[in-house]
Amino acid sequence: MQLAQTCEPAYRAPRPAPAPPLHTLETEFPTTPRTPRCSDCSLRALCMPPDLTAQQLAKLDAVICSTRSLKRGDVLYRTGDTFQSIYAVRSGSFKTVLMHRDGREQVTGFQIAGDALGLDGVCAGRQNCDAIALEDSVVCIIPFAQLEAVCREMKPLQQHVHRLMSGEIVRESSQMMLLGTMTAEQRVATFLLNLSTRLKARGFSSAEFNLRMTREEIGCYLGMKLETVSRMFSKFQRENLVNTNGKTIRIVDPDGLAQL
Repeated sequence: MQLAQTCEPAYRAPRPAPAPPLHTLETEFPTTPRTPRCSDCSLRALCMPPDLTAQQLAKLDAVICSTRSLKRGDVLYRTGDTFQSIYAVRSGSFKTVLMHRDGREQVTGFQIAGDALGLDGVCAGRQNCDAIALEDSVVCIIPFAQLEAVCREMKPLQQHVHRLMSGEIVRESSQMMLLGTMTAEQRVATFLLNLSTRLKARGFSSAEFNLRMTREEIGCYLGMKLETVSRMFSKFQRENLVNTNGKTIRIVDPDGLAQL
């Protein structure tokens, strides 16, 4: 090193300053994520009343000011959490779960894009179940106190929130009937047809889709063992009602399923 230093000339012209890296501007001025807007969301017809004016949508956009991204297996909220917001599933899917004292899970529902989460917390001011992402998902966060204030000004929105709450009552009543009166094959057939109808309403194929939940989770929702769920899928395939390939389901004969 000393030899190298003695060989350097006495005068060295100053070197030009290196060009800044391409990412410098992005680092100093990070791009702000675009605020979610109900007014330009493709799922608005599912989440919100269809006849809102532009002025009413602007007020709603001011309420729904943030989103939250979750990875598969992340928990959106847990049982006992203080209720502050409801959530609209923007993309992905969730399951809601009640935990028994002995540690067993009871799946109470599967929510997909356009569905609401967290309404069960309105009753006691605390969440009544766990909400867990079945895949990478995004939710819109709707602070409930602000939503109530807007509802007082917008009767169509108030009626829509009432319909959402009423829909939860109807869903739970249907679930009780499903668990209490239907056979195993009727439960699985009803589950597939219900999911097919919901996907069709969102513009997806009603005949072929991927199940984001496991067979075990389906059984936990339908009050059946994993082996029984698998046996019903095999039975439906033998009878050419559905075609299964891993998690991919193709409904071959929807009328046949409905007749069950």
